[in-house]
Amino acid sequence: MFVKPVKKFIRTTATAPDKSITHRAVMFNAAADGEAKITNALLGGDCRSTVACMKKLGAAIEIEGNTVYVRGVTEFKDAELDAGNSGTTTRLLTGLLAGKGITASIDGDDSLRTRPMRRVTDPLALMGADVTTTNGKAPVYIRPARLHGIDYTMPVASAQLKSALLLAGLNADGVTRVTEPVLSRDHTELMLKAMGAGIATDGLTVSIKRGALKNTDVCVPGDISSAAFLLAAAAVTGGEVTVTDVGLNPTRTGVLKVFEAMGADVKTTDFRREIEPRGNVTVTAGALSPFFIGGEDVPSLIDELPLLAVVACFATGDSEVRGAEELRVKESDRIKTTAETVRALGGRITELPDGFVVHGTGGLEGGRVYSHGDHRIAMSAAIGGLGSRNGCDIEGADSAAISYPSFWGDIC
Repeated sequence: MFVKPVKKFIRTTATAPDKSITHRAVMFNAAADGEAKITNALLGGDCRSTVACMKKLGAAIEIEGNTVYVRGVTEFKDAELDAGNSGTTTRLLTGLLAGKGITASIDGDDSLRTRPMRRVTDPLALMGADVTTTNGKAPVYIRPARLHGIDYTMPVASAQLKSALLLAGLNADGVTRVTEPVLSRDHTELMLKAMGAGIATDGLTVSIKRGALKNTDVCVPGDISSAAFLLAAAAVTGGEVTVTDVGLNPTRTGVLKVFEAMGADVKTTDFRREIEPRGNVTVTAGALSPFFIGGEDVPSLIDELPLLAVVACFATGDSEVRGAEELRVKESDRIKTTAETVRALGGRITELPDGFVVHGTGGLEGGRVYSHGDHRIAMSAAIGGLGSRNGCDIEGADSAAISYPSFWGDIC
């Protein structure tokens, strides 16, 4: 895929539906005894893996366009599950199934098999779960066990770990309390509350009691992580982009704060709240300045860091990201692959153990980039190409479909 340079990227558009919310809407409704309709669902590869897993567990799920109809079940069947490339599917399902009284395995593709799973299975074992990994990774094996609530302090902020423990808590005796060092995305808490779970939040601690879920229709907002690419296209080309009906959960909008700190004009309109807050966002380009992102900032923009590294090339001066070692265990080693992408586009970057420093020179030449099969690397390279002098040729561009199936049509 070749991306041509654009002088000013100007657009008003919707973006891909939210992947994190689609995963949870499908999974949680499939674990409730009743019917629900999920509209504007994201049906890329990862979310289809969740659909396939829940069907194998016994839920009835039909897809019509971007609408998903779910008839859930409270008693799952034994199953061998294929989560594909989806770490979210694997980690959340491990927690959900740990106390369900079934025998199950969760496996996936070669990339999934490289990602750490003991961060989830070790605390689940403290709850009494019989869950084992394969050398700390997938396949994960789950056997029947009776769970009990625990008080658990998370070593790192992780929405997937927090979600796995809360889902296990639905099937555990007593109260399960999870405390995190920094607030991570809270889509699980918001959806479980909407579905009638006995869940409460007190600062950085979330508690949950055993209980059943009530099916709830969900209209999925646009994904702020996908919208960020369109908004960044405005920032690097001197343009203006409005993305409509996008999720504005404050645990996910750190990227907007960075755009604003860099000198872009960021406006939010038509703000409203359903299960999740949502509205329209407009970014108008301005002269870009460097940024610093530290550990407490990372959870709210972890998925946007490769993109921000590319945007930092269009500022003049050094932009730094620290405390982001979690990038090493994503779909690729995103610190390494981000650095390779920036260099391939003609930028300057220093790789750090827990982040990177981008030495911005005000622009990029362009070049040829390999995506490493990572959707966010492919899309980040594309934004660099739009703002570059010579454009960008991307090998493995089809990986964008994992989270943003219409991406190439939206930017080209």
